[in-house]
Amino acid sequence: MPAVDGVWFVTGVSRGLGHAIADAVLAGGGRLVGTVRSDGDAADLVAAHPDRAVITRADVTDGQDIDAAVASALDAFGRIDVLVSNAGYTLMAGIEEASDEEVVEQFATNAFGSFRVARAVLPIMRRQQSGRIIMISSVAGVSAAPGLGYYAASKHAVEGFSESMAKEVAPHGISVTIVEPGLFRTDTLGASMRESSQTAAYESTAGKTRTALKSLDGKQPGDPARLAAALLALAEEPDPPLHLPLDPGATTAIRPRLEQQLQELDEWAAKMATAPLADT
Repeated sequence: MPAVDGVWFVTGVSRGLGHAIADAVLAGGGRLVGTVRSDGDAADLVAAHPDRAVITRADVTDGQDIDAAVASALDAFGRIDVLVSNAGYTLMAGIEEASDEEVVEQFATNAFGSFRVARAVLPIMRRQQSGRIIMISSVAGVSAAPGLGYYAASKHAVEGFSESMAKEVAPHGISVTIVEPGLFRTDTLGASMRESSQTAAYESTAGKTRTALKSLDGKQPGDPARLAAALLALAEEPDPPLHLPLDPGATTAIRPRLEQQLQELDEWAAKMATAPLADT
């Protein structure tokens, strides 16, 4: 395990990618403040590294919780060097299938929660004139599949927010990278996933995606420990990328999506350039 410098603030360390990232940070000698949804979660991290790990209960949809968690990081270690905004979940639902409540909750956690965490940490990094922000998006944040429209939309929101943030904070010595993981073995397709009711009208589109993804639960080819190691290496890069797809499955999904967009751009820019203008 490579040596880890600085203080890492990681949301959603109860399990999955968040727990793997937190474990790697501590194993490498770094200091960690991790957020969990329930008291007692991730207790193994503190038990193994009591002098370098702080675990605090915080719901990313609650501004007071996030402010308190950030304050606990300052109380414990005096600074935050790396933010990993990881908390989130997958809503499996066709566009007509999801309820208003399900859509609002999806955005409250995945999008607005990520925005809130970044806003809480940025003043600290500005004072330091240094920092790294790693926003966990998804392949779906670039290439949306049927049945994942609201999840994809929440991750597209994270991507747009992060691109703008990167340009704003660069003069303050802060870098931003949007990480787009592929299929890693977490419970994102199992216990952490939420599903709307299904309708027969979308069985061949949204329903097909549900069946395919649920069959992968626990069988995803990616090892979360390898993703965590990639993020540790990323944090040491002097010139980190804005977008970082992480396989398995990420680049093979994202590349054709971007190529299609470029093809449409060239084709339709030319067509529209010669289109007759409406009378004004």
